[in-house]
Amino acid sequence: MTVSPAEAPKRGPMTAPTPTAPPAPVTSRYATGERQRADDTPRALLLDLDGVLLDTRPVMEKAWHEVQVAHGLDMPFASYERHLGREFSDIMRRLGVRDAELVFETYESASRGASHLAQQFVGMAEVLHAFAAADWRLGVVTSKPLDRAAPLLAQLGCPFATIRTPDSAGRAKPAPDPILLALIDLGIDPSAATYVGDMSVDQEAAARAGVAYIHAGWGYGQPTSPLPETVASPQELLQLLQSAGPSEPSAAGSLV
Repeated sequence: MTVSPAEAPKRGPMTAPTPTAPPAPVTSRYATGERQRADDTPRALLLDLDGVLLDTRPVMEKAWHEVQVAHGLDMPFASYERHLGREFSDIMRRLGVRDAELVFETYESASRGASHLAQQFVGMAEVLHAFAAADWRLGVVTSKPLDRAAPLLAQLGCPFATIRTPDSAGRAKPAPDPILLALIDLGIDPSAATYVGDMSVDQEAAARAGVAYIHAGWGYGQPTSPLPETVASPQELLQLLQSAGPSEPSAAGSLV
């Protein structure tokens, strides 16, 4: 039987299958799918001061020299620098320095007099303003007393929403207290926060607080095991966190 063209069954137009786009390349653990922001959860960026926001080594070296002269200490600055990030009284105890209160008075006075030697790291102010413009809540967690920290931070012209120092409540780093208290100030959960430091006490404090940690490779110290994400410049920090979602709490986190 012959079927005429008019009687032939009509078929819809053939369509080619829609190609599947290849997955976007993953450049770091902060850009993996599991870390993409699923909602508009506010994010917090907490930063240490010395060695992260500002290069204060010249200030500290000059102040320590004044301590050596005034109190007859032959202990080199390198011994003091090894414990940066800890509260001053804790450093003195670890160094076996007597009359820590008198030494502190000398160091405080000399630090104020040499504060003009502090310099912000290249690009830091611009990076902080970029984070602020992206609605990150910014805070500082430092072991430097507030009366010395505030004038230094003013150099950056950044709207920090909280500054936690040894003058605040709670224990000093490496305890998690100042980080957790800063997050309470900001109203941010630890899972949505990142702390940037440059010393082992910073890394330990972040782990104990259950907060993601990034090591500032431009700072004064080296990270410890387990090795954290490390960035070489403030600009690299911005690039790393630009598309990051809420941070995963550390498995080693504790509140003690």
